[in-house]
Amino acid sequence: MPHYTPPVRDTRFVLEHVVGLDRYADQTGFDTATPDVVEAVLEEGGRFVAEVLFPLNLSGDQQGCTRHPDGSVTTPDGFKEAYRQFVESGWATLGNHPDYGGQGMPHVVSTAFQEYMISANMAFAMYPGLTHGAIAALTAKGSPEQKATYLPKLVSGEWGGTMNLTEPQCGTDLGLIRTRAEPQADGSYAITGTKIFISSGEHDLTENIIHLVLAKTPGAPDSSKGISLFVVPKVLVEADGSLGARNAVSCGSIEHKMGIHANSTCVMNYDGATGWLVGEEMKGLAAMFIMMNAARLGVGLQGLGVAETAYQNGVAYARDRRQGRALTGAKEPAEKADPLFVHPDIRRMLMEAKALTEGLRALCLWGALQVDLEHRGDAEAADLIGLLTPVIKGFGTDMGYKIATDMQQVYGGHGYIAEWGMEQYVRDARIAMIYEGTNGVQAMDLVGRKLAQNGGRAIQRFMTLVTRKLAEVSPDDGVKAYGEQLKAALGDLQASTMWFLANGMTNPDHVGAGAVPYMHLTGLVAVGLMWLEMANAAARLKAGGDADPFLDAKLVTARFYGERLLPLTGALRRQIEGGADAVMALPPEMFAAA
Repeated sequence: MPHYTPPVRDTRFVLEHVVGLDRYADQTGFDTATPDVVEAVLEEGGRFVAEVLFPLNLSGDQQGCTRHPDGSVTTPDGFKEAYRQFVESGWATLGNHPDYGGQGMPHVVSTAFQEYMISANMAFAMYPGLTHGAIAALTAKGSPEQKATYLPKLVSGEWGGTMNLTEPQCGTDLGLIRTRAEPQADGSYAITGTKIFISSGEHDLTENIIHLVLAKTPGAPDSSKGISLFVVPKVLVEADGSLGARNAVSCGSIEHKMGIHANSTCVMNYDGATGWLVGEEMKGLAAMFIMMNAARLGVGLQGLGVAETAYQNGVAYARDRRQGRALTGAKEPAEKADPLFVHPDIRRMLMEAKALTEGLRALCLWGALQVDLEHRGDAEAADLIGLLTPVIKGFGTDMGYKIATDMQQVYGGHGYIAEWGMEQYVRDARIAMIYEGTNGVQAMDLVGRKLAQNGGRAIQRFMTLVTRKLAEVSPDDGVKAYGEQLKAALGDLQASTMWFLANGMTNPDHVGAGAVPYMHLTGLVAVGLMWLEMANAAARLKAGGDADPFLDAKLVTARFYGERLLPLTGALRRQIEGGADAVMALPPEMFAAA
């Protein structure tokens, strides 16, 4: 059976030495995130997810959700009680605005708790995760009446939220949606259409579910410019806030999925359901992007969360399982075989997992800080998180899936057997590379939109940040050597960016063909920056007399990242500079079997 221990020590190190929470203590919101409060959140939040949510992960996957003839959906055994405890303990309100009943903690602190929740039970974490996206959209675009009606209950966790974009005939290309919104005499709209792949679309955890739905009004352009956003509650809300009649929205079926079985991914049917316009008509895509950007960062966190649990179990198995002898001679001669840990290839997979999970944790938390700073009007932070959102989602989930499969490989045959739990992590991690925009779409967003925005200001700011941090490198010999490796990787990123500028205009396919390698190159440099910060901090603390072995492990892992992972940027650069000619040369009919 798998296990999970929240990595509180590592989170605290990142919050203190990479994020630097103390530097913002005089700002609203941050002033409540005192060291003792943050420690309590991490310790108590970690204990809650480990004791309440994690034990339901395997059983929830095996049981799944059940749709009943009346269209209602029941979550797996134990989920409803766990959600009740989640709400009553106040975890739902952690990072939400006090005006609507939230605790007002910085987003970076709530992100740390969300990682633990995902690691413990990804399918469960998706229910409140979708609600956070609905809260973000309504906070930004909702009318005062809509905010008063929906936000307090969404913030408390008493109601759930969803986002409804995809339809049977369209996914990423939302201009193809057919769901219609007919205006009614009372100012509402009648919403009619079918949405698919709707996570948390119907369930028994909350008494109401607030759906945010993309639809087109009569006469709207037949493109993405004609899309409007509507709030459509499962149960209509009366003027006094009480629940009234059931709305004309129902779950037609539950999707049969590869993983995340305990989350109800639904086909949703809207049969003239009553909804209300959110924001301006035909400005729905911009409103929905508020949810989508929040969701994409959340999905990047899913890549990390699943990878962390898989990694922890890979380490435990490698310690316990005996197989063969070390290449340099028996390490435990009294035993019939040495533990897996003696084999370099097992160490390679475990070290890659350690370097990437700890690096991605730092990047996700640093990214969450940029969200906090953006909300406070910091333009540089807005540029940085705008640039890196597709990287955190795309690179983060690609690496999360790689780590999950590598840890399954550590288990050997047992990794393929359901009772050991590892195959569930592989299945659960796979969806994160697909939903909220496939990773290919994330890469195209990065190279096709983010690089050119504002004259390339965001990528220039990122490169300047890395350059500035390289100038502050520790005098420690190991950290200085790592700094040179990161500098070389940054050079590959700079050269690849310039190659796109020189060649992308003449043939846009060059950009498309190099998009995913560029996203991975950017991800390696971004995580590399995090490792520079962590290595600098560890060296500084050791020089000050701190003998904690945790710091030694940080320095060794930074060395591994520099020697084994950063060199990949050179190969990625060569892929990018190879262009699109060979990629696009073969006629479609030549792909078929003879």
